[in-house]
Amino acid sequence: MSLQDIYQEILLAHNENPNHFGSMLDATYQAYGNNPLCGDEITIFVKIENDVVKAVSFTGEGCAICKASSSLMTSTLCELSLPSATDKTQRFIQLLSDTSIQAPNDLGELEALLGVRKFPARLKCATLAWHTFLKAIADAHR
Repeated sequence: MSLQDIYQEILLAHNENPNHFGSMLDATYQAYGNNPLCGDEITIFVKIENDVVKAVSFTGEGCAICKASSSLMTSTLCELSLPSATDKTQRFIQLLSDTSIQAPNDLGELEALLGVRKFPARLKCATLAWHTFLKAIADAHR
């Protein structure tokens, strides 16, 4: 089995059984995001307590890359401080967008999303949840 096959399996698994899928009734922030080119539509729910991201979930419909990325994001950002979660989100969006950036060795399952760097048309699918997370927490920074 090749590394590419493993990454594809990770993305398919997160698409079929996404982590933290569902609305959050006690969310402190939420935002809606869509990608009209692909038809992806998601809502990100975030619960912040004492400047820490306590929970992140999502709802919506999207392509396999969008759902897998959303699932991976929810697990990645939980329990980070708000500044750390914001920084990690911005750095990950930049990593996917700029092929000249060397990927760090500590990405874990997020590394499976690096394949979209070869397909610029899929970049919005992979980053929609991350951009929507930033939109959701924008008020938390005020």
